[in-house]
Amino acid sequence: MGQRQLLLIAFTTICIFGMADAGIIGINWGRKTSHRLIPSMVVDIMLQNNISSLKIFSPEVKAMVPFIGTNISVSLTMPNTNLDFVLVPNMARYYLNQHSLCLGTNITLPQNTTFYESAVMAMSAIKHNIIVNEHEYLIATMLHTIDVLTPITKPSESSFNLWYNDKVIEMLSIIKGTKFTFSISFLPLEFVLTHQMPVEFAFMDNKSNFTIQDGDHVYTNAFELVYDSFVTALTKAGAPDVDIVVSQIGWPTDGHPAASASNAQRFYKKFLPYIKSNKGTPLRPGASIEIYISNLADENTAGISNNRSYSRHYGIYKSNGEPKYKIDLSGECRDIYPTVARGTASMPKRWCVFNGDKSNMEKVRQQFDIACKKADCTPLFPGGSCSNLTFDQNVSYAFNNLFQMGSQYNSEGSSCDFDGLGAVVPYDPSVGTCDFLVEILGADLRDNGGLRMSMSSRLRAPPCFRSMLLPLIGISWFALQL
Repeated sequence: MGQRQLLLIAFTTICIFGMADAGIIGINWGRKTSHRLIPSMVVDIMLQNNISSLKIFSPEVKAMVPFIGTNISVSLTMPNTNLDFVLVPNMARYYLNQHSLCLGTNITLPQNTTFYESAVMAMSAIKHNIIVNEHEYLIATMLHTIDVLTPITKPSESSFNLWYNDKVIEMLSIIKGTKFTFSISFLPLEFVLTHQMPVEFAFMDNKSNFTIQDGDHVYTNAFELVYDSFVTALTKAGAPDVDIVVSQIGWPTDGHPAASASNAQRFYKKFLPYIKSNKGTPLRPGASIEIYISNLADENTAGISNNRSYSRHYGIYKSNGEPKYKIDLSGECRDIYPTVARGTASMPKRWCVFNGDKSNMEKVRQQFDIACKKADCTPLFPGGSCSNLTFDQNVSYAFNNLFQMGSQYNSEGSSCDFDGLGAVVPYDPSVGTCDFLVEILGADLRDNGGLRMSMSSRLRAPPCFRSMLLPLIGISWFALQL
C-alpha cells in the first residue's frame, strides 16, 4: 500500500481509513442534488483551494475516477442495512481487502440503539480482521451526535446517556490500545436553536453576554462546550485520551433567519483559523482538531427532518459552482473567495412562472404542492430568502424550481405546463434576496446502479483501480486509496 492513504471519518458510523496528519480541514461532498458539479470540476475546486481530504456521500464509481492520481483522499459510505453483512463469516476480511471502508448512516438515533448495536458488532469484526490481515495502518471510527449524551448543561456534568452508555463503553473497549478515533457531528446553529440558546453563542466570536461557567472554565461558544462535553463523557467511560475528530460541521445559508451567507462567512472566518491555531479547548488545551466542513454544495433533494428547512443549504458553493461567500479554506484568515468551479454551463436563460390564472384556486394549490413536493421550496419558509414573496411569486418560485430541476424540457416537451398554469418567460423574475435560479446543464446525471452495475460495462479504469473496486459491487459505502 502506498503512502497516500484514505481518511475515512464519515457522517455516519464505522469508518476505516489511512491515518492522516492531525489538524486538517477537509470537506464533505453531499450529492443529493438534482444538478451536480461533475467530479472533475470538484477535483479542480479541491486542488485550487488546497483541500486534501474529501468525504463523498455516493456509491457511484464515476464520481471517484477523476480523483485517481491526485493527492486528495476520498471516502464513501455504506448504509445501515448492510451492517449485518460484515458479521457474515469472512465477510469483514472481504471488505477489508478494499483497504478502506465506512459502515452505516445516522446510527445514533434518540433512544434507539438498533443501528448502533449493529455498528459495534461490525466494529469488532473489522478490528479482528485488521489484525489478522496485518492492516494495522487502518483506523476505524464511529460517528456520534449529541443524542448519545445526557442533556448538555456543563461539560463537567456530561456523560453518555442511559440508552447509549453501555454500548459506547463496549465500543471503547474494542478500540482500546489502537489508533482508532472517536468521531462527532456538530452543527452549531442547529445546536443553539434546539437548546434555546442565543444564536450568538454558535459563533466563535460570540458578541453576546451569554457564557457558561463550569468551575474554572468559561465557555463562550457552543463548539468548545460540545467538544469538551464529549471529552468528559469519554473520560467517565474510561477513554480520556481517545482522539476526537469533528466529522461534520457547517453553517447553512437559507431556510432560517440566522441561516445566511453573511453568518456563514462570519462563522468560518473565526472557526477555521481557530482550528489551524491548535489552541484546543479548555479541557484539551493545545489539541490539534481535525474537522470536515459540511458541505461543498447545497443538496436540494436531501430529506428534511423536524422542520429544519435549512438542512438543505449548508453548501459553500451554489449549484453552478460559484461560491456563496468569502471563506479561506486554508484557515489562514485571508479575505478571499474560494475559487470558482471551471467549465460549468448554464441552461438557457428561461424561467417558468405562474400565468396568474386564479379561476380555479384549488388547482393552483394542488400544482403548487406538487411542485414543492418534488423540488426545493425551503427558501419560502419563514426566515428564508424568499419568505416575503406575494402569492403569485410564491407559486412562480415553486414552478420555476421544478422546471429547472427537470432541465427545462423533458421527453414530453416543456416541463412548465402545470395543468395550464405555467408560462415560460425570457426575463429574470428574481425579487430582492430571492433568486429564481437557472440551473447548470445536468452533465453529472445520477448513476442509480452505482457499484451494483457491471464494472466492465460501466468503467474502464486502470487495473490497479479496478482491482480495489470489483469486490465492492453491491456495497454502497466504501473508500479507496488513490
